[in-house]
Amino acid sequence: MKTSFEQIQNDKGSSFRLLNQKVNANDFPWNYHYHPEFELVLVFDGRGRRHVGNHLSYYDDGDLVLIGSNLPHAGFGYDSIGEHEEIVVQFKDDFLGTNFFDKPEMLTIKKLFERSQQGIVFYGHTKSIICNKLKKLLHLSHFERLLELILIFQMLAKSDEYELLNSADTRYDFNQKDQVRLKRIYEYVEQNYQNPIEMKAVANLANLTIPSFCNYFKKTVNQTFTDFMNEYRINQACKLLITEKSITDICFDCGFANASYFSKVFKQIKGKSPLQFKNLVLRK
Repeated sequence: MKTSFEQIQNDKGSSFRLLNQKVNANDFPWNYHYHPEFELVLVFDGRGRRHVGNHLSYYDDGDLVLIGSNLPHAGFGYDSIGEHEEIVVQFKDDFLGTNFFDKPEMLTIKKLFERSQQGIVFYGHTKSIICNKLKKLLHLSHFERLLELILIFQMLAKSDEYELLNSADTRYDFNQKDQVRLKRIYEYVEQNYQNPIEMKAVANLANLTIPSFCNYFKKTVNQTFTDFMNEYRINQACKLLITEKSITDICFDCGFANASYFSKVFKQIKGKSPLQFKNLVLRK
């Protein structure tokens, strides 16, 4: 697997690109890619998967992520539930001039861009405010968009409501053979999650012994393979919970051996029981 390079063109009359799109999750490709532009992604709401660098996790109520230059990532509509709508801002580090962010007034933003090389997810009050501001961009002139974007950067730079998605010592290099291994493992999980998955089979995909694979996966993805497997299956269960299928059938369809364990893991990951989740989704 080769991580693909994406060519990005600025909007006409603008120094950056602003994209508002809706996609159907069922038609969304793997689309793992990189580009020299930084990328600020707002997912309006809903549930789906974020894959940035070596980090893989799921969001439950929309998402707001800043991705650094040349940091590979998958499309945020992948594995989402229902219609997926997002706003994406893409820009190069010198889109306002070679030394613009070296100015004293811009130093906090420059540090934000440096942190973004690890991938940053924002939450809480910051996420709510920036969400509204990004939606506002769609209705502004190019000049007004630029001014508003700088204010958005400053708010993100000063916020403490964020988490780094990749640790500094494991920052992603898109030439690493690790990603070939991980892609192979992810595809195997996607194709076999409905059935029992033996650790030996997955370790063989990585050409590692079981102990070495467990250590490798934990170090690379920052979670155990068992936790990753449970999280993936629960996310698939969330998709099925909006259908007419019974919770018991969904349990087995997603590879869980019994309903009690399924409910326990579901609550650990989603903070509510499968029935509570189903009722919450159907009310929306």
